[in-house]
Amino acid sequence: MKIDYSKYENGLVPTIIQDANTDKVLMLGFMNEEALAKTKELNKVTFYSRSKKRLWTKGEESGNFLMLKGILIDCDNDTILIKAEPTGPVCHKGTDTCFNEKNKSDNFLEELEKLIESRKNNPFEGSYTSKLFEKGINKIAQKVGEEAVELVIEAKDNDKDLFLGEASDLMYHYLVLLQAKGCSLNDVISVLKKRSKV
Repeated sequence: MKIDYSKYENGLVPTIIQDANTDKVLMLGFMNEEALAKTKELNKVTFYSRSKKRLWTKGEESGNFLMLKGILIDCDNDTILIKAEPTGPVCHKGTDTCFNEKNKSDNFLEELEKLIESRKNNPFEGSYTSKLFEKGINKIAQKVGEEAVELVIEAKDNDKDLFLGEASDLMYHYLVLLQAKGCSLNDVISVLKKRSKV
């Protein structure tokens, strides 16, 4: 992998950041040779900030790091594509990407997971989800078991609406359980990807 930094007057190469799990384009920054080396060293995406005139690790102030998962170079050796896993909102405006895709997202499960995480970290009075977290892991696991049994029972009948209702209850409580264990859907997807055989 040989990057041609000389193609640009300031030696800064455009660097596209892409979510390693969803393939969503997150942001664009610039890297010089030192920034790329620092990114590899820290396993956290580090740019050269044109405004600060120094190396800048994304998340060094906010805590919303971009964890390095892969590096690709385009066919002309003058643009970098970084595959990363964000630990929080990417844009300084609090959105998932710098391209205003959050409001256009059709991934409802992703949005629901974030809401559940918020109810865990910032308990909301009157919220069923917050109450579940208050009751602890045993109660949450029990609810997942109950919902799984109810889904199996409905699967034996021919009422599609009742079946989907129970499937939705199980999915919701499963997401709560993942959060209670400090895990996410992306963690599960990563395991499934490792198991899959093309």
